[in-house]
Amino acid sequence: MDFLLECIGFPPDYDLDALARRIAAEGEAVAWRGPAGTHLRLPLSGGVEVRLDREGGEERTDLWPHYEVRRRLRVAVQSISPLPDSPFDVLLTGIANPPLPSGDDLGSEVTGEDYPLATYLSDARRLPRDLPRGHVLAVSVCGFALDVTYLGPNEGVRDPYVLEEPCGALLVPLGGEERPRGAMEVSLRVREVRHLQNPLTGVLVDVLEADAPGRPLDLFVSRWQLETEGFPAPRPGWRIEGAFLFTGRVSGGLATSVRRVRSGFG
Repeated sequence: MDFLLECIGFPPDYDLDALARRIAAEGEAVAWRGPAGTHLRLPLSGGVEVRLDREGGEERTDLWPHYEVRRRLRVAVQSISPLPDSPFDVLLTGIANPPLPSGDDLGSEVTGEDYPLATYLSDARRLPRDLPRGHVLAVSVCGFALDVTYLGPNEGVRDPYVLEEPCGALLVPLGGEERPRGAMEVSLRVREVRHLQNPLTGVLVDVLEADAPGRPLDLFVSRWQLETEGFPAPRPGWRIEGAFLFTGRVSGGLATSVRRVRSGFG
C-alpha cells in the first residue's frame, strides 16, 4: 500500500526505491520488531516517520507511514490475529472505551461511548502468548485514508442520524465483525487541523484531530486524493467520511512481568 505514503507527504510519483535505499542507509532500528537491519524507521517531523520492512530479505521491501501518537485509547480485546506475511504485526479487533471495572474510583456505568475498533499493532512481540478475550489494552493508534468520500460542512453528513450519536461519530470496521479487514468506515467531525512538513519533499502534511467517543482520533489524508476528488483542504468544524486504515502500538494494559520472546502472536 505505497499510496498510504501520500498521507505523510510523498507525491504519487516519488522515487520509492530511492527512499528505501535512504532508509536502509540512514534508518534507525524499530523497537519490538525483527533482526537488526530488517525493520528501520526514518523520522520526518512531529512524530511522523516512514518505516522500511524487509521481511523476505533484500528482494522484498515494504514502506509504511507511521505516527507516534501520545494519546491512549482503552480497548477490550475481541480477537488478535497474526499476519502470515508480517510476523511482527497483528490485527486487533475490540471495543473501544469499555466500561470501567466494578470498584474503580470512577465507577462502572456504561457511558454509551463504546464502539468497535479494528487496528493493526506494530509491536506484536510485546503481547503475551495467551491474552484472554475482554482483556483491556491501552493502544495509541491513528488512521490513514484509504478513500475519502466526503469532506465538507458538518451538516453534509451522509446519514443524518450520525449527528445524534456520541460526539456525532460513526466508526465501523469494514467487512463486519466476522471478517474484519483492518480498515474502518468513519464519519467524524474535525476538531483541529495541525500542519507538519515532510522535510524530504517540502510538502505540508495535515494532521486531523477528529471528535470520537472517549478520546479524539488523529487522521491523515492524501492531498492528492482530495485534489483528484475535488475536495477542499480540511477545516476545523467540518466533517470527514471514508475508509481509513488504523495502525499503532500497545501503550499500556500489559503486566510489567510479561516478556514477549516469540516472533509472532499465537
